[in-house]
Amino acid sequence: MVKLAAKQTALELRNAGHSYNHIVRVVGVSKSTLAVWLAKVPYVPNTETIERIGRARAASSAAKTRLKQESIRKARQAATAELDTVTKRDLFMLGLGLFIGEGTKSDQGIRFVNANPFVMNLIIKWFIEALGFSKSHMRMRLHMYPDSNEANCVTYWSNFTGIPKEQFFKSVIDVRQNKKAKKFGKLPYGTGHLTVNSLGEKRFGVFLARKIVAWSDIVLGANELRD
Repeated sequence: MVKLAAKQTALELRNAGHSYNHIVRVVGVSKSTLAVWLAKVPYVPNTETIERIGRARAASSAAKTRLKQESIRKARQAATAELDTVTKRDLFMLGLGLFIGEGTKSDQGIRFVNANPFVMNLIIKWFIEALGFSKSHMRMRLHMYPDSNEANCVTYWSNFTGIPKEQFFKSVIDVRQNKKAKKFGKLPYGTGHLTVNSLGEKRFGVFLARKIVAWSDIVLGANELRD
């Protein structure tokens, strides 16, 4: 896939000691995208970079990179110590918050949309551990751009989430003329649309969907009876 090849090239160039300006010219993505891709890559300017931008400037850039990476390491260390163990109550409220943001706004079905597979795995964990579903209740459909490879994307999401490929619906390709067909570094595996079905189990039917809506309303301070 084009976007993955661009990211791989950027990683190789950074590991070889090239500056962001050089990598931008070669790969054709923005510096903000490189900042995400290369945040954890140690930066030691190569001879070509030093000759082009000057030894002092190259050393300054490398020092800033080291400081940033050290700050990220300390922040992660502090966050780990502060967060401690995630309780069942924590999981329930976190999952509900995610669902309020990205879930169905209707009591006629339970669906969740996200492009981040880690977020998708968290909501799947919420459905299973907090609400009692199993992965057999789950179906997924991918929304992708024309330059995406459907088979690769389905394999990726299936491997990441543990949802079997046979539980994936046919993918939707975004071919709208007012949208960019290629978006380097953006959604390389598409967006996952997760649907949770009752499979005939009454406890997972409309009543549960309505209860999720009620939980959401309570948390949002909008606990009014809906039609």
